[in-house]
Amino acid sequence: MQKILTEGDLLNASGGLCEAGYAMALIKRYDRSAIKANRFRIKEWDYYLIHNEDFGVALTLADNGYMGLVSASFLNFAKPHERTVSKMFWFPMGKTALPPTSAQGSSQKNLKGCSCSFTHEGGRRRLTLSMDNFAGGKPFSCELWLFGEPEDSMVIATPFKEAPRAFYYNQKIVGMRAEGWAEYLGERYEFQGTDSFGLLDWGRGVWTYSNTWYWGAAQGEVDGHSIGFNIGYGFGDTSAASENMVFFDGMAHKLKEIDFGIPRANGRDDYMSVWHMTSSDGRFSMDFEPLLDRFSDTNALLIRSCQHQVFGRFSGRLILDDGREVEVKNLLGFAEKVKNRW
Repeated sequence: MQKILTEGDLLNASGGLCEAGYAMALIKRYDRSAIKANRFRIKEWDYYLIHNEDFGVALTLADNGYMGLVSASFLNFAKPHERTVSKMFWFPMGKTALPPTSAQGSSQKNLKGCSCSFTHEGGRRRLTLSMDNFAGGKPFSCELWLFGEPEDSMVIATPFKEAPRAFYYNQKIVGMRAEGWAEYLGERYEFQGTDSFGLLDWGRGVWTYSNTWYWGAAQGEVDGHSIGFNIGYGFGDTSAASENMVFFDGMAHKLKEIDFGIPRANGRDDYMSVWHMTSSDGRFSMDFEPLLDRFSDTNALLIRSCQHQVFGRFSGRLILDDGREVEVKNLLGFAEKVKNRW
């Protein structure tokens, strides 16, 4: 049985989670000042992915204690190609002042040759980022608007068995509409609200040092209905709830455990072959055909992050809570495996 969260404070007087479980909204109150763990272990971030069928943009602003990050990616799915540039800043220790909720407030950072802003304006989310010398000596810039937020989202509060003051409080909003533009290598790419989608990965927490997680998401339309899902495992103690959830016309349908079925070749993960994904409750069965692997491996002594974020297309079937079966064909999304020591 997966536990549904109740309203109230996220953390107790000892700095641990009041309860673990899932919800469809941010009903737990996150208060950074209630954390009792070492400030170096506090991780806070906002990650947005905006795309249509042909191209996309990913934007990140993070305050990870001893290290902060502004990152932008341009993704080309029609002619598989990606460019990611990340600008680090040191020892922000919360001074980035990321808001305690995704529903309001501003996330902003200015660095030399780079500026980033995620704000709420007129009931929409406005995302802007500019970065000098992004690719080929040319800058990158974008202005994107997200609207039509679904009624439900995936929210999870996850503890770590080995560290009672460590936790992961996370919201995934999947299937917002997107419009705006991005400029890459001197070309302007337009996002239209009729064919472009956006998701938010909002996270606040205290992490243990070494972790491996699996995460995937997709968003689009099937037969005139909005469809999306969030899937994942491997991070923290998820015995109280998984983060696996389907969104159909903005309403959440909860799934049990999912295995990504990453193929193997020559003793290693073969990320660019077809993945076969299944859920323990039989309600999620997908083939994932990769198009593009956004791979990075940052290795700096005690800090290492090895990431394979693979973009591709999902085909298969979903079964909703009421038993309806939804056939999915070539739904654009991603699945990733990330190993971190930081």
